[in-house]
Amino acid sequence: MVHSMWGDWFVNDEIEAVDPDGLSAWYLGGNGFVFRTRETTLYLDPYFGDGSPPRTIRMVPVPVDPEAAEMCDAVLVTHEHIDHMHPPSYAPLVENLDADVYAPEASYENPAYEGDLRVPDEKRNTVEPGDDLTFGDIDVHVREANDPDAEEPVTMVVESGDETFFAAGDSRPADVFEDVAEEFDIDAGVFAYGTVGNIHHTEDDPAETYPTDWYNDGEQMAEAANRLELDRLLPTHWDLWRGVGHDPKSLHEHLASYEYPRTLEVIRVGDRIEVGEPGVIRPKDIREGE
Repeated sequence: MVHSMWGDWFVNDEIEAVDPDGLSAWYLGGNGFVFRTRETTLYLDPYFGDGSPPRTIRMVPVPVDPEAAEMCDAVLVTHEHIDHMHPPSYAPLVENLDADVYAPEASYENPAYEGDLRVPDEKRNTVEPGDDLTFGDIDVHVREANDPDAEEPVTMVVESGDETFFAAGDSRPADVFEDVAEEFDIDAGVFAYGTVGNIHHTEDDPAETYPTDWYNDGEQMAEAANRLELDRLLPTHWDLWRGVGHDPKSLHEHLASYEYPRTLEVIRVGDRIEVGEPGVIRPKDIREGE
């Protein structure tokens, strides 16, 4: 069961009410995004769960009730971790809107979730690096990732017309990113940013903690951005979990001496970007209330 703190206004009155001029992307928190053009709507790594306190404590609002969504052509998943492959978050999109799920095989065979995946066989699509998919006027290119904590991670390049967005999942820098930079002229890219912190281990002893290094530090963010030759870098995941969060504004110091990215843009839950244009757009209801 998903408990959206924002009810249905954000998904119905903001995401689905906008008439995109090109490729738009809304940030859902963690590594989740909704991509929309005038023809197509895709969800990437949607996670509207509460976490698993005290091990993982969600620190940002749940912005979407997926039961309220009326637009979704497909759900994209980068790897098997629960905050990327989360049945309560994507199942209403599958069951109500007839969307298929596209995920690596390990996301179906060895997910970090106990229970029914709620994806019938005819809706399960397996992806691997090298795959190229088309959904209406959006192309999705599946490429390699470097995530030592995942069994079978991928990255995804989301492309519509001449606008291109790179979704890294929880990947660290990888040599293959230089090949991706040669293949695509990427406008905007997102990487998970965080710190090393102590997370509660609930399986054996709820009081036990252990150092957790799930995401990129500042130098890894700089390396990844330069391998991809990113025009715009958007840090993600810094906001989701208590204990491993970070201040994305501190990245300015890490990036100052590098050629890429051209700009650093800090996005928060509910923000939208137009992939082909610089700048962060807040939800309409918030802008008009200020």
